[in-house]
Amino acid sequence: MKTLSALVGRHIKMFFKDKGTFFTSLIAPLILLVLFVLFLGNVYRDSFYSSVPADIVVPDKVIEGFVGGWLLSSLLAVSCVTVAFCANMQIVQDKVTGAIGDFSVTPYKKSYLALSYYLATAAVTAAICYVALGAGFIYLACVGWYISAGDALFIVLDVFLLSLFGTALSSVICFFIKTQGGSTAVSVVVSSVYGFISGAYMPISQFANGIQIFVSLLPGTYGTGLFRNHFMGGVLAEIGNYFPPEVVDGIRTSFDCNMFFFGHKVEVGTMFLILGVTVAVLIGVYVLLHLLKKRAKKIGRAVQQECRD
Repeated sequence: MKTLSALVGRHIKMFFKDKGTFFTSLIAPLILLVLFVLFLGNVYRDSFYSSVPADIVVPDKVIEGFVGGWLLSSLLAVSCVTVAFCANMQIVQDKVTGAIGDFSVTPYKKSYLALSYYLATAAVTAAICYVALGAGFIYLACVGWYISAGDALFIVLDVFLLSLFGTALSSVICFFIKTQGGSTAVSVVVSSVYGFISGAYMPISQFANGIQIFVSLLPGTYGTGLFRNHFMGGVLAEIGNYFPPEVVDGIRTSFDCNMFFFGHKVEVGTMFLILGVTVAVLIGVYVLLHLLKKRAKKIGRAVQQECRD
């Protein structure tokens, strides 16, 4: 365990030592929060008003709490994955510099190295996302706070679970990347695409039917659904004081608090299960890739030895 702890500490230290990557990873979620508030806030306010009868007046604080909950759920659903890809670039950097080759000649279990990268990336990702969450909570406290203590604890759990998911996904993908250019390209693609395919930037209910079905097959979508329910559950309960239940349920569906899989509603507990199983499967794939790589190296050395003999 001392060896594993030392490796994890080394990876975390190397990440924070790279000031460019660290500040980019830290500031990016905060910049997204500002951009969401300044440029997308009015879009979501208009979407809210279009979903309710015109003759019903809702206090501005409730509307701001609703919009703020949507914005923060989108922000964290994306950041838990994109930050993980930035943090996991340490393994690519070690491949480029040859540090992994140096590790391979040291007398410790090689499985510790793979596990250490995963744990270090998960720790860095969660830490940065919790900073973003703290900023988001401050924002909601200023504009309209309707989150219960229970939902706040679930949000903390959501960040942790999505950080594990983002780390596992990035670990599998980064396993195949060997150059700095490749890592940059992957980060750009993930940052550009993930928010759309996870339903973070645009409500899934507004997609075409075929895209809705495709998105419902992606586990990251249910991470967004968890954030939606826990950030917006309290404010939707407050909105229930102004609208009949069927209208509130329509709002929940329009803004992805109600999520469906081939017409069947997916409950919050099922969303947790989907993400938990996905994390376990991705970690299993990550471990298997390293085992296969180790086996391939052994076979290669054996073949070389036979050729020399």
